[in-house]
Amino acid sequence: MTGVLASQQLRALIADGRISAPSPVLPEQIQPASLDLRLGNVAYRVRASFLSGAEHRVADRLTEFEMHQIDISNGAVLEKGCVYVVELMEVLDLPASVHAVANAKSSTGRLDLLTRAITDRGCEFDRIPAGYTGPIYAEICPRSFSVLVRPGMRLNQIRFREGQAVLDDDELAALHQRSPLVDGPAVISDGLGFSVDLKPQKGTLVGWRAKPHTGVIDLDRVGHYDPAEFWEEVHSDQGRIILDPGAFYILVSREAVHIPPEYAAEMAPYLAMVGEFRVHYAGFFDPGFGHDAAGGTGSRGVLEVRCHEAPFVLEHGQVVGRLVYERMDQVPERLYGAGIASNYQGQGLKLSKHFRG
Repeated sequence: MTGVLASQQLRALIADGRISAPSPVLPEQIQPASLDLRLGNVAYRVRASFLSGAEHRVADRLTEFEMHQIDISNGAVLEKGCVYVVELMEVLDLPASVHAVANAKSSTGRLDLLTRAITDRGCEFDRIPAGYTGPIYAEICPRSFSVLVRPGMRLNQIRFREGQAVLDDDELAALHQRSPLVDGPAVISDGLGFSVDLKPQKGTLVGWRAKPHTGVIDLDRVGHYDPAEFWEEVHSDQGRIILDPGAFYILVSREAVHIPPEYAAEMAPYLAMVGEFRVHYAGFFDPGFGHDAAGGTGSRGVLEVRCHEAPFVLEHGQVVGRLVYERMDQVPERLYGAGIASNYQGQGLKLSKHFRG
């Protein structure tokens, strides 16, 4: 095997006990190229974000940094600006040749809910080495909104790989020739570049900015909240906006992106030298994203943007990130948007599923 493991291969790992949990893994956790991870029963409020380090277990570091424990069995609020660690239900016993990478789910990132996986003897966030055996924890830091969580909620996801699956620029250019990956010229350099859309075809709405003082968001409530209570509309009639330091924005890519069934992709932030901002928390694009029987119409990528130290002018068409394409080891039995609960297929500018409209 070489490539990202598909849904049917994830089911085989579960059947073999390579992925286990005290409560059986649910069919709806299995995505075309990833597995959703579930929160356990206890959240630890910690003094600071941390990695376990090469010699330690996460549980050992919790004894150093824990401030208090929160039983979330009946629901509990994780407060904006605080850092929490929650042991996840899923436990790994990976084969020696299989490694994994985790990322926040799309709806998690769109709430500015920084969620990263940490493991025993781990020296990187979201990276799980081949052959890892042990628990997984989620570090959760609500940046813009306080959130209500319960056990079983799925804030992040994990993707499993065997071997080197990333396409180099020549391979990516050849794939674009066979099956167009964007609806315009392809900017290929260490992945497929994408830019920001600040000149919408209709109207002047180009995005949303998170309000600084809001209520709590219950993550189980879908289509429930009035966007105006949590977001300010961002308008532009000149094709530019100024990003404010510390502010969080939802914008959209100019390009419509297509992920063919034999491939998956991961969004990577662009080089820091292009500006004082970061793009993306949630970075997995499943096989079939923006794909249809006609060969791919594309779906635009929603951009989660946080400005850093200085105000920054963002211009229409400015390259802000890149997609790194990877081969699938097998084509998934079901593609994104094809008979599964895919919230963002065919999307344009769109808030998370928790909001109306």
